[in-house]
Amino acid sequence: MTKRIIIDTDPGIDDSLAILLALASPEITLEGLSVVHGNSSTAQGTINALSVLELAKAGHVPVTQGCELPLVQPSLLAVETHGVQGIGYAKLPAPQLKPQIQKGSDFLIEKIMSAPGQITLVGIGPLTNLALAIRQEPRIVQNVKEVFIMGGAMRHEGNTTPLAEFNTFVDPHAAHIVFHSGMPITLTPLDVTYQCIFLKEDLNRLLKINSPITKFIADAARFYMEFHDEYQKIDGCVINDPLTLALTFMPGICDYQDLFVDVDISTGVGLGNTFADFYNYGKKTPNMKVALGVRPRVFMELFLERMEKLARSIP
Repeated sequence: MTKRIIIDTDPGIDDSLAILLALASPEITLEGLSVVHGNSSTAQGTINALSVLELAKAGHVPVTQGCELPLVQPSLLAVETHGVQGIGYAKLPAPQLKPQIQKGSDFLIEKIMSAPGQITLVGIGPLTNLALAIRQEPRIVQNVKEVFIMGGAMRHEGNTTPLAEFNTFVDPHAAHIVFHSGMPITLTPLDVTYQCIFLKEDLNRLLKINSPITKFIADAARFYMEFHDEYQKIDGCVINDPLTLALTFMPGICDYQDLFVDVDISTGVGLGNTFADFYNYGKKTPNMKVALGVRPRVFMELFLERMEKLARSIP
């Protein structure tokens, strides 16, 4: 039986790649996207989500528009990382599809409550939609099957501040609500995602297939690679979100530790910092499973094979 997946996302270059990976993975059924602010505005992210679905001939997947602003913090978009439109140098036609009228948080509530214990939620953007859903309907905490979150940095430097990872920094108060909700969470922090580098050789391998899919990946990734090279001296680019999606059906890619994890919501340099109580100083029960080890090329081979198969199906 396939896993029933909802992706809460801020498309986003690597978000778009995660959506494509979901569509290319027979182990899962993508039942919808809820869009949130982050890499791009909610409005632009919704356009990107719809356009990527159309690109992959997946117009049947519903898209809902969620929160435009963090709960407390001012908006922070990642134009320098993902480009003005959120998908790098890629240019996709304006989507013919339209988003659902339903709000993102209401969509999450409806899907989870209508199928208790069956929906896996993959959160690969700021967690505003999910935090609001928890506040609106606390019973989703007990009714969601599992939650996979891309966010945080435990023993790794931040990618937005010296301490904070982007998704968590953009809405730390939402992350705080979700982390302490009691949901069964698996967290994919920068500790593992920054080992998964999409190399130029990987891109060249995909470009051997002439397809709108490979052209999109190339145009989007080229911008992302330029950012990583200029700002972080990384040859290639880090594709955080597809790794998180892959763990829903291939958890063996990573090694995990059950930990109590919190997020700093105070003002100052620590805002958005995620930290784990590795030595259990606080004597608190772990609130999530954290990926701390990874087999990066196992993941990358999976990603490449799935993108090749998808590309061949859409010439």
